[in-house]
Amino acid sequence: MLRYSLILLCVVCFSCGKDNGPGYQEPYIPGSDDDPTGVVPLSDEDMMDLTQKETFKYFWDFAHSSSGAAKERYHPDNPTLNQNVVTTGGTGFGLMSILVGIERDFITREQGISRLSKILTFLKNADRFHGAWSHWIDGNSGNALPFSTKDNGGDLVETAFLVQGLICIKEYFKNGSDTEKALAEQADELWKGVEWNWYTQNQEVLYWHWSPNYGFDINLKLTGYNEVLITYILAAASPDYTIDKTDYEKGWAKNGAITSSTSQYGFPLVLRHSGGSNFGGPLFFSHYSFLGLNPRNLTDQYGNYWNLVVNHTKINRQYCIANPKNYIDYGEDCWGLTASYSRNTDGSRGYSAHSPSNDKGVVSPTAAICSIPYTPTESLKVMHYLYQNKDKLLGPAGFYDAFSPHYNFWVTEAYLAIDQGPQIIMIENHRTGLLWNLFMQNEDVKKGLDKLGFNY
Repeated sequence: MLRYSLILLCVVCFSCGKDNGPGYQEPYIPGSDDDPTGVVPLSDEDMMDLTQKETFKYFWDFAHSSSGAAKERYHPDNPTLNQNVVTTGGTGFGLMSILVGIERDFITREQGISRLSKILTFLKNADRFHGAWSHWIDGNSGNALPFSTKDNGGDLVETAFLVQGLICIKEYFKNGSDTEKALAEQADELWKGVEWNWYTQNQEVLYWHWSPNYGFDINLKLTGYNEVLITYILAAASPDYTIDKTDYEKGWAKNGAITSSTSQYGFPLVLRHSGGSNFGGPLFFSHYSFLGLNPRNLTDQYGNYWNLVVNHTKINRQYCIANPKNYIDYGEDCWGLTASYSRNTDGSRGYSAHSPSNDKGVVSPTAAICSIPYTPTESLKVMHYLYQNKDKLLGPAGFYDAFSPHYNFWVTEAYLAIDQGPQIIMIENHRTGLLWNLFMQNEDVKKGLDKLGFNY
């Protein structure tokens, strides 16, 4: 899983990318009369259908063969690369995506139950550290795989992303057949075994990592605003291992220092983003915690979370339209800066948490697609742009992870679980509210939100 902390901690090298084609070609703009691609535009509904269905293949066709869990990455040109590395958070996104697959008839209900049972059994037998799973897991053995030297144990944030999915599984199947009820109970039991309060060290803040060899040496506190809000809500929701409200106030909210009076392009930032950017961090900050947690009516003493995520998205988009670095094709149909694969200065493939303060001319399709509940019209424009360039951008598991028209239309022909899963989920939340409704109806989640002082 690749998040804000990965920029600080990742020691993984990626294989080289490549330029696509001998030179830049002006892409087709949806709705124009001049269509050099010959691609017939889709309706908005068909566009969302296609994006969900093609992206779903990542979690169905290209999942780990024996565990059913989501692989960390998939490179079509090198499918055996790290083929046994599965990701905890990405697997949580995969659980939610399978529910969408059932609802959209990509798979049958029976197929979905069979795959989910396999995944939950794998998670039950996998290594856990005071209830938390590791960032990476060996898909064959269930053993923890080191993400870095000291990150070889429990990862509380990855676990929270997984738990979001487990809670949705519980709610989706709890009133079904005996088999479905048993699946719901297994999901409920798995998440309730996480010892959230142990990860505070009695310090009124949650800590990201614990290692059986190095303890809390990484010493990374979960403070906002970034992608980890969901961790505090789930920790407060836990029936047996709950945290105190003061852990949220002093830890996540830093005694109120989380609030911000900054505005950009007329949009208030609402909360101070980790990393100190006055233009907001990578867009995944406003995606990962809100796959199940519905921000639409969510408020607390620190802010209005719907305004937060909508404004964050609009600032990111407006920055791309302003395009201060004059990158080719940035604009209303081509925007979205977030963590993804990236282009190194020598043209090879790397990784970066793109944002207005870290703009490398690389657009990540997941950024605008996942923002569709916040900016539906604007996000659909990007999706149509991607589709009109499908000969370069659409691969075997949805749109590729990153591209740059500026650099000879460079494309990284690869995928990451954490970038593919939220696309399926957030499109569905925009269309039907499926995952938002499932997560928010959970009684433990409601108790956690109440405990922390949220209105929802």
